[in-house]
Amino acid sequence: MSTSILRLAWIYPDLLSTYGDRGNLLVLAHRAESRQILTDSLLVRSDQAVPREADVYLVGGGEDGPQALAAEKLIADGALAQAADNGKVIFSVCAGYQIMGTSFVASGNKHAGLGLLDMTSDRGPSRAVGELAGAVHPQLGLESLTGFENHGGRTYLGNETAALVPQVSHGIGNDETTEGAWRGKVVGTYLHGPALARNPQLADLLLAWATGTELAPFDETWTSQLRAERLAALAHH
Repeated sequence: MSTSILRLAWIYPDLLSTYGDRGNLLVLAHRAESRQILTDSLLVRSDQAVPREADVYLVGGGEDGPQALAAEKLIADGALAQAADNGKVIFSVCAGYQIMGTSFVASGNKHAGLGLLDMTSDRGPSRAVGELAGAVHPQLGLESLTGFENHGGRTYLGNETAALVPQVSHGIGNDETTEGAWRGKVVGTYLHGPALARNPQLADLLLAWATGTELAPFDETWTSQLRAERLAALAHH
């Protein structure tokens, strides 16, 4: 981080903010500020240049038309590709997650993605809707992932990208086996909820990556209760 202020960039909220994924921005800002880490939240509309100096880039979900337009604009802009090359944190959800791959399908047509994750996405035989859970890749050292998925796509990972969840215990995720993906500091998932509210350890991992520091403990009373309730409901499903 180049300054003492953590810059959080919410990318194209006018196109990719269908399912309340702005909550991920609010969670990161709250958890940082509660640890005396100053933050600056940047809402970057699709008619604006994506800032090169942000520390964390957040991309949310959206419908097919806005998704295709967002991908086209982000490829032309080049900032996210540069951010990935520079080791910045990028967290993407649903349609934004698909954009991180090499290609995706929207409105029946194949579109180029940013290629930041080695993966492709297309349409699945059915819509994946409901709770999703599974153990996170052990290298990340996090508790189980939990959240809500609502997507018609399927995503297939290549050799250069690891699954965020190598084996889902509930839900569809990428392809009924894995969920999400990560490479370097680029992380993507199909999960809403918002994802970082449902998975505070993941939020803190992104913050630790962005700041390069070990974070102070955080009061998880309410988040732990929420997680326990959702996971218990799945266990009895």
